[in-house]
Amino acid sequence: MGDVAVGARSGHDGEEHRGRPAESAVPAADSAVTSGSDSGAAEDDRVTGEHTTADDQGPGGTTRAPKKPRSFWKELPILIGIALVLALLIKTFLVQAFSIPSDSMQNTLQQGDRVLVDKLTPWFGSEPERGEVVVFHDPGNWLRGEPTPDPNALQTFLSWIGLMPSVEEKDLIKRVIGVGGDTVECKGTGPLKVNGKALNEPYVFPGNTPCSNDDQGGQFKVKVPQGYIWVMGDHRQNSRDSRYNQGEKYHGMVPVKEVVGRAIVKAWPIDRWGTLPVPDTFDQNGLNP
Repeated sequence: MGDVAVGARSGHDGEEHRGRPAESAVPAADSAVTSGSDSGAAEDDRVTGEHTTADDQGPGGTTRAPKKPRSFWKELPILIGIALVLALLIKTFLVQAFSIPSDSMQNTLQQGDRVLVDKLTPWFGSEPERGEVVVFHDPGNWLRGEPTPDPNALQTFLSWIGLMPSVEEKDLIKRVIGVGGDTVECKGTGPLKVNGKALNEPYVFPGNTPCSNDDQGGQFKVKVPQGYIWVMGDHRQNSRDSRYNQGEKYHGMVPVKEVVGRAIVKAWPIDRWGTLPVPDTFDQNGLNP
């Protein structure tokens, strides 16, 4: 029921230079400067007895061998090293790929989808907003009892540098419903309300009701503290989200500091590619407290 955002990183590979601007051809006159019949230079040679040679000649007038280009096989480890460093930087500071292993965000996200998560904007103080789909670290035993992945060494390494989705088993992905200061409530089968405003939720899984009519957490009214968010899955009757973790450390809330970033793109499979925008229902007037 909890969904671990596993896999990668989400990240991208760094690339080497795709091309270099063509260098201007050296004018023929430049190479002829030292071989011209300048009378002053000739006089100096006769007076001092110094021996002069052209730039492309060795002592005694012998022609120097052209400098050999570095072997491709010698450059390859350097290129690979640069690519790995760039990939690691991108994964750490810009974008990371994550894999969706469960159904709790259907139909927005399906099992096997890969999403790209924006990790850059949080560095500049950006915080989660209502309606965003976010990846966050398990804030306190939400994944208790869930199976954990067992990646091999290669998968772990590729995930670490961002070339495969993250294999971190302690990450989850949900939709932000409430932010600090919000009052979120749901009674009966719905609708879900934020600060007294009912949400129209077309993203909820077909056949589901906005609220679950049970005594396990499906009926609730909470005030979100500053610095926290309240999250729910789009597959309401198949998501162990904030509702069902109110007995845990943060009473179902997720600390903003545990948010990895916002999922912005479904990147794989290619036939499901698309962005993950904030639904219009979160833009309605009067929603802010």
